Amino acid sequence: MSDGCVTFRMIRHALGRLLLVFGLFLGCYGPVRAQSPQSRQLRQALARASSDTTRVLLLADLSASYRYSRFDSVRYYARKGLSLARKIGYRKGEGRCLSRIGILLGERGNLPQALRVDLQALHLNEESHDVEGTARTLNQTGLLYYALEDYRPSLSYYFRAQRLYQEGGVRDTSQIISVLTNIGASYQGLGQFDSAAYFLQRAWHFTIHSRSVHQSCWGNPAPYVLREIGLLQASLQKPEVAATHYRLSYQRAIPENDLRSASRAYQYLAELYKSSHQTDSSIFYARKALRMGQALPFVAGIVRTSALLTEAYEAQQRPDSTLKYLRILRTAQDSLYNPQRIKQLDAIGFAEQQRLRQLENEQQEFVAQVRTATLIAGIGVLLLISILLGHSNRQQQRANTRLRTLNNQVTSQATELTAQRDSLARTLQELKITQGQLVLRERMASLGELMAGVAREIQQPVSHARKIAAVSMELCEEVRAELAKAQLAPYDHEVVDEMLRNLGQNQAKILQHTQRAESIVRGMLEYSQGDGSRQNTDLNRLAEEYLRFTYHDLRARHRHFHAALLPSLDPAVGRVELVRQNLGRALVGIFTAALQAVQHRRAEADEEYVPQVALTTKRTAVGVEIRVRDNGLGLSEEACASLFQRFPVGGHVGESSLGLSLSYDVITKGLGGTLSVQSREGEFTEFCITLPLPATTPKGLESTLLT
Repeated sequence: MSDGCVTFRMIRHALGRLLLVFGLFLGCYGPVRAQSPQSRQLRQALARASSDTTRVLLLADLSASYRYSRFDSVRYYARKGLSLARKIGYRKGEGRCLSRIGILLGERGNLPQALRVDLQALHLNEESHDVEGTARTLNQTGLLYYALEDYRPSLSYYFRAQRLYQEGGVRDTSQIISVLTNIGASYQGLGQFDSAAYFLQRAWHFTIHSRSVHQSCWGNPAPYVLREIGLLQASLQKPEVAATHYRLSYQRAIPENDLRSASRAYQYLAELYKSSHQTDSSIFYARKALRMGQALPFVAGIVRTSALLTEAYEAQQRPDSTLKYLRILRTAQDSLYNPQRIKQLDAIGFAEQQRLRQLENEQQEFVAQVRTATLIAGIGVLLLISILLGHSNRQQQRANTRLRTLNNQVTSQATELTAQRDSLARTLQELKITQGQLVLRERMASLGELMAGVAREIQQPVSHARKIAAVSMELCEEVRAELAKAQLAPYDHEVVDEMLRNLGQNQAKILQHTQRAESIVRGMLEYSQGDGSRQNTDLNRLAEEYLRFTYHDLRARHRHFHAALLPSLDPAVGRVELVRQNLGRALVGIFTAALQAVQHRRAEADEEYVPQVALTTKRTAVGVEIRVRDNGLGLSEEACASLFQRFPVGGHVGESSLGLSLSYDVITKGLGGTLSVQSREGEFTEFCITLPLPATTPKGLESTLLT
């Protein structure tokens, strides 16, 4: 009877402690879910799966979704998937399900058995060529050595996993982040903080920029990355920054139901407060971490938090609590650091290394055998080829003698044909140039005659209008003088005087515009007559007159064409000694090319396009610069290189191209200046004329125009 009472009291005490732990767990962790966010979707997909292989992979993923919240679910789904995979002979699914069981064993502290299962899963992954499964198994194998603070072998496994993720094109971003974070944590354990910071920053960058990190069955790795960054900040003596990261890690772990990350975050906070001698806060967070670690159970976390609580209560001289947590510590240490298990782990690891070396040696021997066989086969092939070549060489020599004779005959005939072709090409080119020159001469002559006729027709009425305006101004002055003698009322006198003043101003404007028309007529006559004498010329006015003259000439032929003329003339240019008609001919060729360029683009562009031709003059230290820019179709580099030739490359032979070649001759040979072009296809073309000052243009320009 007493034994029954004792048993009943022990059961009631255990239940009371369990309820207390559960209540404290709910109070500290807030409203958590019994599953990860991905678990529900995976169960729905499992219910819709139509093939056994798909069911196996979904069971493995469903098992992984419970990895940090419910270990019984991990075991249940992993074993169910393993049984189905073995039943249908699906090696890939068997490897993935075994890998999930390895996670469970490692978290519960049975590291040798976890390593044995991981290595078995790794063999299945490699046999089935499952790159993602192999990389995941290597990653969690490294975690086993990390739990024992043996960072060198853990880094070896992590880097192998990283190479597979990078080379295999695995899309699961959360696993890449996990590997990078594990590498950073291992470097931190080795005290190499620069390397740790590099890999942790890369992991955090992937976490915040990835769009698929929430879709993985492994969940969002943000809590893990944040707490490891916080641990690095604590190692760098930045406790406030570290505490902020720990709290963020816990907050991000709540939606994921990640008890392991939450336990670790509380553990790191407890260690942080211990280092700052805040014992009560350290105990508070350590107890939270211990409760969550025991709920999983997470043995590595239990060891560190129970050791922390043991030291804290021992410092406070509280023997009951010290003994309590010391027992928890010893139990967890026996599970994690049991000497026999460590020996088993070393033996398994050593056997795996031996197996890898044996595989490497076998591979090297196989490669050597293949090379030897290849060499022998190559020697045999070379002997056979040498025999065949010796036989064919004699036949080739006889054939070469005959071919040499035929080749000499063909070469002589080809030389004759090439000479004839070159002669015909030169003749054709000369004929084309002569034809273009004749056409241009005829057009220039016709243009000169037309301009002379138009100028003579305009000159007479303009002259009459000028004379009449001059006489009217004189009459206004005489009338004003007579009115001054007459006796008029002051008001009437002011009105009449104002009217006469307005009439005089109008006559002055008429006189000014007729003088302007006379200068245009005079320029047209000079252009048509071809006088080669230099004159003191207003360069800005000359350039603007020829721009408008060329524009109206083009509009006379194409009445629907319109363009915006944008003159920007530098007053500092002033007057220049030059041959007006020569520069005018050069400008006409350039203006024609610019206007035709915008006309062609206007025909191809939409209604929003506005044709523009800009004329800019500028006085420089050595002379005068004239720029003509259009927003037409533009030219290619090849076309720009041959633009000023008689027959440019790229199909630019035409009226504007011949005009540009003549403009180039006039400016460079006749005026002693330079003409260059800059262009960008689809955007603009800009011609730049530079004239030296003082002008030293040689006479006899006409002799150079057709050379």
